[in-house]
Amino acid sequence: MGTTVATKSKWKSRAVLRLIEPGSSVDCAHCGERVKFQARLRLQQVICNVYTRNVWERVEHFHSTCYELAGNPYGEPKE
Repeated sequence: MGTTVATKSKWKSRAVLRLIEPGSSVDCAHCGERVKFQARLRLQQVICNVYTRNVWERVEHFHSTCYELAGNPYGEPKE
């Protein structure tokens, strides 16, 4: 029988693409403008969990276009 060794998972910063929800009250980390819900347009935002040294630090929100302009700082957003 072999032995198993538990390994600690490494957390890294990541990004996801989501619809902007009604009542959103966050500012874009790139341009500083409010990420606003607009019912007829169904705009999307990029939400990023930011980790430093394997420890969660903060969440950043971007307009989807601003995230691309910033050079996808936390990788390609997942849907």
